[in-house]
Amino acid sequence: MSATAYATTASLGGTPVSKMWSLAAPRSVFGDVMLFVFLLAQCFDGVFTYVGVVSFGVAIEANPLIAALMVYMGHGMALVGAKAVAGLLGIALHIRGVHSAVAVLAVFYLAVAVLPWITILFG
Repeated sequence: MSATAYATTASLGGTPVSKMWSLAAPRSVFGDVMLFVFLLAQCFDGVFTYVGVVSFGVAIEANPLIAALMVYMGHGMALVGAKAVAGLLGIALHIRGVHSAVAVLAVFYLAVAVLPWITILFG
């Protein structure tokens, strides 16, 4: 009997399983800028939503899930939680190298969330 505790790959036969993905994506200035814009849009949306809900009531929130969370958890906690989850998911996309999706989401939030709040609050 030999003293080795594990069999070598060669002795098992077959082919090794190839790695399907890698954690490290190449650095991208475009990706970094889009992540910054996305996170900034999340911050502005959170602040403007909080100001809008405090000023006009929960009924002004267009997202029924966020409105329900605000009723259940309170305005601040619901928004911090929702924006934290959105930010973490955006960071996960950035880490995976899906910068185009982060860019689309950043533009989407600016157009559909931030600009309407600017119009409502300051227009």
